[in-house]
Amino acid sequence: MKHRRIPKRRAAIAGGAAVALLGAGITFQTANASEEAPRFTVKTLSAPAAGTLAATLDKTLGGDAAGAYYDATSRTLVVNVVDEAAAESVREAGGKARLVEHTLAELTGARQTLKSRATIPGTSWAVDPVSNKVVVTADRTVKGAALDKLTQVVKGLGSKAELKRSAGEFKPLIAGGDAIHSGNGRCSLGFNVVKDGQPHFITAGHCGESGSEWSDSQGGAAIGSMVDSQFPGNDFALVKYNGDTAHPSEVNLYDGGKQTIAKAAEATVGMKVTRSGSTTQVHEGEVTGLNATVNYGNGQVVEGLIQTNVCAEPGDSGGSLFSGDAAVGLTSGGSGDCSSGGETFFQPVTEALTTFGAQIG
Repeated sequence: MKHRRIPKRRAAIAGGAAVALLGAGITFQTANASEEAPRFTVKTLSAPAAGTLAATLDKTLGGDAAGAYYDATSRTLVVNVVDEAAAESVREAGGKARLVEHTLAELTGARQTLKSRATIPGTSWAVDPVSNKVVVTADRTVKGAALDKLTQVVKGLGSKAELKRSAGEFKPLIAGGDAIHSGNGRCSLGFNVVKDGQPHFITAGHCGESGSEWSDSQGGAAIGSMVDSQFPGNDFALVKYNGDTAHPSEVNLYDGGKQTIAKAAEATVGMKVTRSGSTTQVHEGEVTGLNATVNYGNGQVVEGLIQTNVCAEPGDSGGSLFSGDAAVGLTSGGSGDCSSGGETFFQPVTEALTTFGAQIG
C-alpha cells in the first residue's frame, strides 16, 4: 500500500495555519514567517551543483520524491514534494519545496504503461517535473490507428500524462565536438576520457560497432578503434586512441575557442546547456525532461535519455552536451533541425562513464 500522507496534507491545506499556498508555484512557509527569521536558507547553486543536490534529495525522500528542476533565474533548485514532512527535508538541504500531486513512483508507473501499451515508432516520453506529468510526444509519422491508440493510452493515464505533437521525425542523427569518420559515416566526438590509464573518447553507440576504426578526416588514417558500442537500449560507445593523437579535455566552440571540460555532471530540468557538433557546430538551450524513452523505429528504443530544446542535425550524433566545464550528454537523436527547431535527446555522460569504468580527462 502506498503511503502518501494525503489526509494530513489536505487537513493542513484546509486549516491554513501551518501551510500557505502561494500562486501556481506553490511554496511552504510558516504562518508567522513575517515575524521571525526563516529557519533555513535557500542555497544559490550552479546548474551542476543543483543536479548533485537533486540526486541526493531523490535518495533522501524515497517514496515521497516527486522530481526537481533548476530555476536558472534565481539559481536555486525547486523540489517537488507531496507533503510537509518531505518539504522540511528539502528546506533543510537548501532547496525550495513545491507541492504537487504525483510522486515519481506514480509517474514511473505511467511510463511503464506507455512502454507496455504504446511502444510506437515515432514516439517519446519523459518526466517533466515542472508540469508534474509524463509528457508524451508523437512525431509527424504517427498517424491513423497508431495515433488513436496512443491518444487513448495517454487519456487513460489522466492527469499523470499529456500528449504533444512534433513537426519533425525522430531519428538518430548520424550522417555520419569534432568530426569523426568511419567508412562512409560521419559522427561527432563527445568527450575525451581515460580508462585504465589509457586515452579514449566517448561518442554515440549508433555511430558504429565494436571493432570499427575511426579517423579525424574522411579517408584519413585511423586515430582509434571502437572497443565497445551499446545501441539500442543505451546509446554510447568507447573508442581507444591509437598512437600519440592529441587528446585534450576540451570541446571545440567553432569560433577559434575551446571549452575546458573538468568533470561530468547529472542533468537537471532547467539547466542551461550547450551542444557542439560537426554539422551545425555550437547551439544552446536547456534541459526539458529526464529519463526520456525514444522510439526511433525498427526496434530501436533507447531509454534514460536527457530531453532538450537544443537543435541538432545528422552528423551531430555523439557530439558534446555540456554546462560550463561539466560534461553532461552525448547527442543521440531527435526531430527538426537548426532552422525550424525541434527536440534533441542525449545519452547521459555519467551513465557511459560508469559503464565503461572511465573518467573525464
